[in-house]
Amino acid sequence: GSSKNNPIPKIPNTKSTKNLFNTKWRLRDDQHQLVITRLFVNNTDMFTGIIKEIGEIKNISTDSTNTVVEISAKATLKGLQEGDSVCINGICTTVVSFTDASFTVEYMPETLKKTTAGSWKKNDTVNLERSLAMSDKLEGHFVAGHIDATGKITAINNNEFDITYPKELAQYIALKGSISVDGISLTVSKLEEDTFTVSIIPHTLKNTNLGTRKVHDSVNLEVDLISRYLKRMFDARDDQTSYEFLKDRGFI
Repeated sequence: GSSKNNPIPKIPNTKSTKNLFNTKWRLRDDQHQLVITRLFVNNTDMFTGIIKEIGEIKNISTDSTNTVVEISAKATLKGLQEGDSVCINGICTTVVSFTDASFTVEYMPETLKKTTAGSWKKNDTVNLERSLAMSDKLEGHFVAGHIDATGKITAINNNEFDITYPKELAQYIALKGSISVDGISLTVSKLEEDTFTVSIIPHTLKNTNLGTRKVHDSVNLEVDLISRYLKRMFDARDDQTSYEFLKDRGFI
């Protein structure tokens, strides 16, 4: 909750954010404000899924506990500081050091197990995005950098990518809805029981590592954060309705 000493920041109702919420979920203005506020207050670092640069892995080494990855970059290094967050192929990652030509991050075994980072190799390309400031223009959709699962590319036809997803994510994936694939904000163009399709424009193929992806490659998946918040809101409403129903009829 908020207090006089630590107020919840008021997020401007910009045209871009207002269209995002009201078009997809027909939320009232107060609901729209609440969801955005919760996103920024509850998540320290946020991203948009608009890739700013393609980096290249220069070196990978492993110590007793963590895997250390050095990534070459240019635009991402501008103003970069130790402790800053960078979304790397969809994974929110803390910068531990940097030079004029690269930056270094570390991954724990759990991250390597649950994401594609465990299969990265030297010279692999990765999608890079710096964390979102509250004053930044909102593009794409809200991405937290917390990977929900990995999927596999099963087909590529005329810039359409078919990607598998686990059944536990089905309730969060919708036709024409947003999904993050390796950190890229994409729209679901087709949806089946265990596979979704995204249509990739040439600009995205050129400015992300999707242009080098092949069938059978694994990708990191993160469902739309808004769908998670909405499900939580509606679940809470349903729980309250059930409680009142039982109480009114003498069961509680």
